[in-house]
Amino acid sequence: MRELIYVGAGGFLGTILRYVVQLGLEPASSNFPLAVLLINLAGCLFLGWFFTITPAKWRISAEWRLLIGTGFTGAFTTFSTFSVDSIHLFQGRQVGLAVGYILLSVVIGLLMSFIGIKAGERMTSSRYPGESKQ
Repeated sequence: MRELIYVGAGGFLGTILRYVVQLGLEPASSNFPLAVLLINLAGCLFLGWFFTITPAKWRISAEWRLLIGTGFTGAFTTFSTFSVDSIHLFQGRQVGLAVGYILLSVVIGLLMSFIGIKAGERMTSSRYPGESKQ
């Protein structure tokens, strides 16, 4: 039950932040879901980094990893909105935008996750040759 509270608290905060970011980035007249794309890409970068660095360097509790990784980031990013936005672009006969959105989301999302993981690995590695990890 305690884990659910952590996930729920993180989810609450992540949802609020996503809403605020969407309000700030996406004008009502926009045909392209730029805010959702940027939110999801930021989430990919962050989650790759977060789940790489925390077990190796920061050793935060499992509850806090649930709150931040699963709750907050899971609620901040949104696969369902990405999917619905893609369908809406297709239905609006904006096939090029839809395909571009899907490709950007998946390819750049994977790249951002990779960059986040590599950044986390770099932060957890030794600074100098021969120096041991803590």
